[in-house]
Amino acid sequence: MPDRPEALIDAFVAAWNKADADALAELFVEDADFVNVVGMWWTSRSQIRYNHAYGFRHMFSETTLSPLKVSARYLNGDVAVLHLLSSLTGQVKPSGERAGDRIAVLTFTVARQSENHWLVVSAQNTDRVPGAQTFISNGSELTPGNYERRSVREEPMK
Repeated sequence: MPDRPEALIDAFVAAWNKADADALAELFVEDADFVNVVGMWWTSRSQIRYNHAYGFRHMFSETTLSPLKVSARYLNGDVAVLHLLSSLTGQVKPSGERAGDRIAVLTFTVARQSENHWLVVSAQNTDRVPGAQTFISNGSELTPGNYERRSVREEPMK
């Protein structure tokens, strides 16, 4: 079991890259929350395991999740917020063709369970859409939108 918050990131990436839904789910408390990139909200370790297992079987079996940047902010000695900027390669489209690469930010709220044992309490995965500031709804679908004529840039990464 992870003995420090940052080790949860390493364990999550390792479980993902092995397409191991059981190992991934074991990183979460029993009543954990996980919001995926399209807003599906899973509210238990078993839902997190089930839905990741489905994903590994149908769309993510040959993917590689690569950390690009990791940060940890300790809220106190027993709670921390982790951010993982990552790239994902190898996703398969419903047609069976290979999809393009994705960049996402995963946010994890983690809590100490015992002296040397940390688990994820809540997580959210957010895809980055290059050049977009928001999504715009036409009633039946969302499309990326940008209200500025110049390209949108973030503050430089530290």
